[in-house]
Amino acid sequence: MQDHSIDAKIVLSKESAAKIFGTGDTNLRHICRKLDVKAVYRDGSLTLSGNRPSVEKAKAVILRLEHELKASGTLSDHSINAALSFPEKHDVTLELSVPGRAGRIIPKTAGQEEYLRAIKNSELVFCIGPAGTGKTFLAVASAVAALTDGEVDKIIISRPAVEAGEKLGFLPGDLQQKIDPYLKPVYDALDDTLSPARVRRSLDNRIIEVAPLAYMRGRTLNNAFVILDEAQNTTITQLKMFLTRLGYSSRAVITGDITQIDLNPPSSSGLVVIRKILSGIEGIEFTYLDQKDVVRHPLVQSIISAFECISDDGREAH
Repeated sequence: MQDHSIDAKIVLSKESAAKIFGTGDTNLRHICRKLDVKAVYRDGSLTLSGNRPSVEKAKAVILRLEHELKASGTLSDHSINAALSFPEKHDVTLELSVPGRAGRIIPKTAGQEEYLRAIKNSELVFCIGPAGTGKTFLAVASAVAALTDGEVDKIIISRPAVEAGEKLGFLPGDLQQKIDPYLKPVYDALDDTLSPARVRRSLDNRIIEVAPLAYMRGRTLNNAFVILDEAQNTTITQLKMFLTRLGYSSRAVITGDITQIDLNPPSSSGLVVIRKILSGIEGIEFTYLDQKDVVRHPLVQSIISAFECISDDGREAH
């Protein structure tokens, strides 16, 4: 039995409609084409027409985009495709409010929603997924929100200084200048969520500390939100060292992409081994993101999928 054609109306201000529809209604045309619906905007109301499932999904997409627009004040390049992939109304309790230009942050995908829920509910969270899924950004945003709300006294962010081609000894500058390129993604996320000026003050006051993993040895980290980024490049010994730094009233998020391991051999990655060791322990949660959670250029999803196919073929050949 075929679905009958239905109409659905959404009240939408001219300002919101202009931003959601895009220049020359490019975004709206893309949504209509993807979902096989028709749309007419007149007198502050958008009318969607088509079969019931398509119209209901199109309505959910428009409402989600409207909410994102109200929450963050803007729609990013990937907002339309993200809404088409995850049109369901998200859990508003998972939204993050940060003082930087990112403003109010909402999960863009179902995987991101699960990740933020884990950070909210667990003291130790591992997030494993490919590039572009928001692992680092959402961890940093959660840390900044916790600091702003007074839940922690400081933020500590660490990365292993493992070379992906270049050797530290051949890079110019002193030790800090050699290390900074490895920490650039972290600084970018801090600038977006806290503002560059506040980041500099917080670094000077040691409210925020960004340092290589080796600097964590021998410390006890109390009342802190601790992040270990690029954890796929840690050995199990290094990962154990980091995890045992946690002190009272601290929380930790460990992120990594096990498809981009720079250790030799890759099997020495602690992030690969740790899942078997810590799985099932109360207070520890593992979350997984995949290409559906990529929020960069749409081509990144295709690139990740293509490389996964190559890897699969390689494993079968052995």
